[in-house]
Amino acid sequence: MLAALWATDRALTPSDIQADIGGLAYNTVHTILKRLYDKGLVIRDADGRRGAYRPTKDAAELTAEVMHRALDKGPDPIAALQQFVIGLSPEEEKALRDMLGGGQSP
Repeated sequence: MLAALWATDRALTPSDIQADIGGLAYNTVHTILKRLYDKGLVIRDADGRRGAYRPTKDAAELTAEVMHRALDKGPDPIAALQQFVIGLSPEEEKALRDMLGGGQSP
């Protein structure tokens, strides 16, 4: 559901989303959107389009928020980060090193 909203710059109605993802009844799509709205993950568009929704965060922002919450809940966030970094692909590791100013590994 969120993937459909992230894939466009415009607000989508439940019918738009149903057509995009297929396989779900309109009522199911509407119920899921209502739950996402209640959780603050989507907003109803204010441009006058009745029942159109937009995401409140992009995919990267939501992923980072989930990662921060997971680290905050764990007993040892440093150990969790170490395990996370061990599982990075070479491209992800390079991107992380570049962001942290460390450049290439030896």
